[in-house]
Amino acid sequence: MVLDFNTLYYPGRFERLFEDFFKPQYGEGRRIAFPPLNVSEDEGNYYVRSEIPGLALDAVDLTLTEKSLVIRGERPTEQGKYYRQERPAGFFQRVVVLTVPVDRDKVRATLADGVLTVVLPKAEGSVPRKISIDVA
Repeated sequence: MVLDFNTLYYPGRFERLFEDFFKPQYGEGRRIAFPPLNVSEDEGNYYVRSEIPGLALDAVDLTLTEKSLVIRGERPTEQGKYYRQERPAGFFQRVVVLTVPVDRDKVRATLADGVLTVVLPKAEGSVPRKISIDVA
C-alpha cells in the first residue's frame, strides 16, 4: 500500500488541514456567545430576552447605562469528571447597545422558566407620532 502525501505539500494546504481539523464543528466555525439573546421591539418598548437556565436571580447583574444594557453573571462550574461538556460555565457578560433613549424609570426585568426578559420602554421623544393633515 502506498500513501501519497504530495497533495498536502502545496503551499498553504498543509496548514489548512490542521486549521480544519481543530475548527469547531458548530455554527460554521463561529463562536456562540453566551447567553444567547433576542432583541425585539414594538411601538412602545424594546425587549431583550436571554436564556440563562439554571441560574438564580442573585447570580445575574443588570446594569443600564446611558447607551447600553449590560447583562453579567457567573454560572458555577460543576465538579466531576466530564466525558462531554457543552453547557458553558464561568463568568459571562453581554452588552446590548441602545441607539435610542429609553425611559429609565419604567424599565423592568423578569426571570421565568430560565428566560430573563428585560422590557425597555421607549422615551417619549423617540416614540413615532402620527400627524394629521388638515385640509385648508
